[in-house]
Amino acid sequence: MSVRVARNGRGTRGGERGVGAPRVGRNEGMSVEQQPLWVEEPAVRPRLPDPVRTAAVRAVIIVAATLMQAMVAFLSALAGSWLAFPMVLSSIGSTVLATWGVLDVWITRQVWNQRNGVVSIPSSTARKLRKERRRARRAARAGERGARIRSADGSGQRLSRA
Repeated sequence: MSVRVARNGRGTRGGERGVGAPRVGRNEGMSVEQQPLWVEEPAVRPRLPDPVRTAAVRAVIIVAATLMQAMVAFLSALAGSWLAFPMVLSSIGSTVLATWGVLDVWITRQVWNQRNGVVSIPSSTARKLRKERRRARRAARAGERGARIRSADGSGQRLSRA
């Protein structure tokens, strides 16, 4: 019994056809519908800003090198090699450097958020307050406009001097 994967990701068995699956018999040829290697899906989280991403890549490289260095120091200490002592000293220095790299990512992210702001959706209470302020400003402007029209011609009744 053959299992065929349809476009919806579910397998179908035997003679059942999946949604959008082509009907291909055993003797009808070998062409099967070409599917892309991957399907683009929208990102769950937005992409990191460029400075933060470069700091993160730098930190990952430094941490990886530090872990390799620590492993070499440990294995050379087990083997009793002369390389153990210099590797332990350089591993301590690399640990300090790796800590700096991780802190750099955190600080760069905080600075980016502070300078460029964060995308946020205002809450319903903030919307309500803004709407009330807008109404008050419109009412004040309408009152000013009416006062200007009345004071321009001397009386509030006439629109023209004729």
